[in-house]
Amino acid sequence: MPAAAAAAAAAAGTPGTPEPIVRISGLRKRFGANEVLKGIDLSVQRGEVLAIIGKSGSGKSTLLRCINGLEAFQDGALSVDGQPLRHGDAAAMRALRQHVGMIFQGFNLFPHLSVGRNVMLAPGLVRQQGRAEGEAQARALLGRVGLAEKFEAWPDQLSGGQQQRVAIARALAMQPSVLLCDEITSALDPELVGEVLRVVEALADDGMTLLMVTHEMGFARKVADRVVFMHAGRIHEMGPPQTLFADPQTPELRQFLSALHLAPA
Repeated sequence: MPAAAAAAAAAAGTPGTPEPIVRISGLRKRFGANEVLKGIDLSVQRGEVLAIIGKSGSGKSTLLRCINGLEAFQDGALSVDGQPLRHGDAAAMRALRQHVGMIFQGFNLFPHLSVGRNVMLAPGLVRQQGRAEGEAQARALLGRVGLAEKFEAWPDQLSGGQQQRVAIARALAMQPSVLLCDEITSALDPELVGEVLRVVEALADDGMTLLMVTHEMGFARKVADRVVFMHAGRIHEMGPPQTLFADPQTPELRQFLSALHLAPA
């Protein structure tokens, strides 16, 4: 069963379908009086690639930050790989974050650490991974993102695209079940976007579960199993990219695509 079909079936509660790796129910998030997420229901299957699109302020990044526990939500429930998110329970939060990796728009590399040490840091601190094992893993991951020769380099010696690929390797070092990508190409010069997206596409091909907030519609069309269009804090439309881009069902999505010069024929 294709990932998108499996996810739809799981959301509908069809018997015999796999348990979703991400399950979100009735999620509401407020900043003061401003309700940013207004009741999000979403299930994601293992190995599925989800592209989340929408205008600025629609709640996309806040949703990702809720999934990995960076933002506390007021109502609803959320679990990743069977681990519930409970902000008042430190042990539960540690367990959940072992399952979720996140890559940000800014690369957030530690400038005082070499590339290799940036990748080795979290497994050493969180999992007490030994130095030799950590170095071997870091070298393998840097090779996976095309930067095998940069182990001893410093972050400021790298291009923006290379720094973002190091950030991907660093997230993978914790062996997450789910990888969250928050507009990871928007801070890059146009000529560097492709090198980062090729790495993400390779991760998708390898079966990584990906939730990616993106403005790269070509990537969403090519790689995503489903596209989620968020508008005003809600999931407004959701479906396979071929369907969602070719036949938008609401004026809001038609307007959004038209502004990107992606209006359906």
